[in-house]
Amino acid sequence: MALNPLALTQVLPFLPLAQGDIDYETERRGEPDLLRKVLLEPSATVMLTCDGRVAVPRGQGAKADYENAAMRLATLPGAYVLDALERHPGAVGMFLGGYTGLADGQHVVAVDITRIDGESDEDCNAGDAGTVDGQLAGYGQCAANGADNAGNTGKADILQQATARFDWVDLRGFAPHANAREAGQATSAVALSVWHNRQRHCPACGAPVTPAMGGWAQRCSSSADGNRLLFPRVEPAVITVVVDSSDRMLIQHNAAWNNPTLYSVSAGFVEAGENLEHAVRREAHEETGITLGEVKYLGSQPWPYPASLMMAFKAHALGTDIQVDGSETVDAQWVTRDEYTAAIISGRISAPGKATIARYMIEQWLGHELG
Repeated sequence: MALNPLALTQVLPFLPLAQGDIDYETERRGEPDLLRKVLLEPSATVMLTCDGRVAVPRGQGAKADYENAAMRLATLPGAYVLDALERHPGAVGMFLGGYTGLADGQHVVAVDITRIDGESDEDCNAGDAGTVDGQLAGYGQCAANGADNAGNTGKADILQQATARFDWVDLRGFAPHANAREAGQATSAVALSVWHNRQRHCPACGAPVTPAMGGWAQRCSSSADGNRLLFPRVEPAVITVVVDSSDRMLIQHNAAWNNPTLYSVSAGFVEAGENLEHAVRREAHEETGITLGEVKYLGSQPWPYPASLMMAFKAHALGTDIQVDGSETVDAQWVTRDEYTAAIISGRISAPGKATIARYMIEQWLGHELG
């Protein structure tokens, strides 16, 4: 009797965006002047975000393209940032929590500078990729116009200087090179900052909103609407490695992907009123025509692009006849471990990036890490 290909399936032991060990200290979020009190603590540190990217020390941004390189967050003393934060209404402070059980008692605040005074959204999005060390193309362009802003004023504060003072890297580039603690901090900070920049008005009444609850909420400015509190919404998505009775894996290429060699696994958003297992089966059938049987949970990690939570599964295919939909999925194929390895080595296909949950799902099936 053939072994059930899901019989020995285990939860994924490591996911790059699900490593944080910080204590959120949620009970403190309603404290008056929370950010001021925390930033005045001698051990408080500040990390910075801009347009969905995190600040790293100058020169480290290029490491995002290296296979094995350590990267760390650029941090500032809390008191050093406090005056500048209060001077810029467009900056958003976010109390990430602390490590109060440890000797250092350190608290961490993230500050998003995408919309600080005197700068438009485009300052973090667009710029001449050749203006700062010629390296911006690989890890974001927050620095380009920031250099101009600081140079033109002559009196720029630390937040205005930051866009030129640091390199800026997105989570895909940062997390695989960071330690667990800082990867967790960066994931929370980016998720919150993206939400604050995308939602600037109350979705119920349209009034402007202001940050609240230590940056973990927003408050509607309309008293007629009760000054309601608003919280970030998370979009659940499922991602599934599908195997057949011979333990071959189903890989597929999405029409929206710019890389023609990129092949990954089945994925899609959970629809209203749908449970996770139904979404797993529906997505696989819609994309490839494959009907799934048994489904097992593997793990989850946040994916703030802009607000997803990826929930991973492994599923057993009841058949092997592939019929791609031709619109979302343009190609799909079954591969053995040897066939997959040979295709990767030859360059015929490429694997998902090191920050993705898909890569670790594939590596678990493969039995070893990808190079």
